[in-house]
Amino acid sequence: MADPFEVRQRFTTLLSHLSASHTSIQKAAVYALKNRDMDEDLHSCILEQLERTNMNTRANIMFFIESLCEMAVKDGGPATGEGSAMGFVRMLQRDILPVVECVVGEEGANVRVVRKVLHTLQKLAILLPETVTELEAVLKTREPEDPFDASPSNNASSKNAKLDKRQIEHRIEEDRERHKRLRESIWAVPGDNEEEMDKLWEEASDVGEDDYIIAKEDKDERDQAIAFG
Repeated sequence: MADPFEVRQRFTTLLSHLSASHTSIQKAAVYALKNRDMDEDLHSCILEQLERTNMNTRANIMFFIESLCEMAVKDGGPATGEGSAMGFVRMLQRDILPVVECVVGEEGANVRVVRKVLHTLQKLAILLPETVTELEAVLKTREPEDPFDASPSNNASSKNAKLDKRQIEHRIEEDRERHKRLRESIWAVPGDNEEEMDKLWEEASDVGEDDYIIAKEDKDERDQAIAFG
C-alpha cells in the first residue's frame, strides 16, 4: 500500500508543475484516480495549491479538474463509498464556489477559463444549470474589460496591476498550447488515446527521487522570485 505522505507529495508536485500540456494534465488526473482511496486528502491538496500558486497554474488546475471529472464519470462505479472515482466529483460539487473564487482571483484573469470548464461540467451533469447560473453571477463581478490591460483607463486597473509581466507572457504561451491541443484533438484516433491512457496509468507510480528534486527546484524558484519581487 502506498504511503499517504508520499502520495500527497507526489500529487502536490504534479499539481504545482501543471502546464497546458494535455499529457501533464491527464497524468495528474490519472494519478488521482489511481489513488482514489485517498480522495479526501488529494482534494485538500487541490484546494491548497489553488491558494498558493500563480494565475497560470490556477488555470491549469481548473483544466485538470475538468479532466479528472470527465475520467471519473467514464470510470463509473458506485457514486459513494470507499474507492469510488465519483468521490472527487462529490467534493468538487461541495466546494465549487471556493474553487471558482480561487481560480478567478482578484485580478480576474481566469474568468474565461472558469466559464469554459463550468459549462463542460454542466454538460457532464456534474453541475446543475442553476448552479452554473449562480456562479456566472460571481464571474461577472470579477470580469475586467481586458484581463491583460493594466492601464489607468481600465475600471479594474488596480487589480490588473498585480499581473506580473512574466506571468502574462507565460499565460499567452499556455493559451497557444491549449489551442494547439484543441486542434489536434479533432484528428485524434480513439485507439491512440486509449494507449496513451494505459501508459499514463502505468506511469502513475509512487513518488521517486526525481519528484523530490523537482519539488526542491520549484521551491528555490519561488524563494528567488520573492527575494527579487
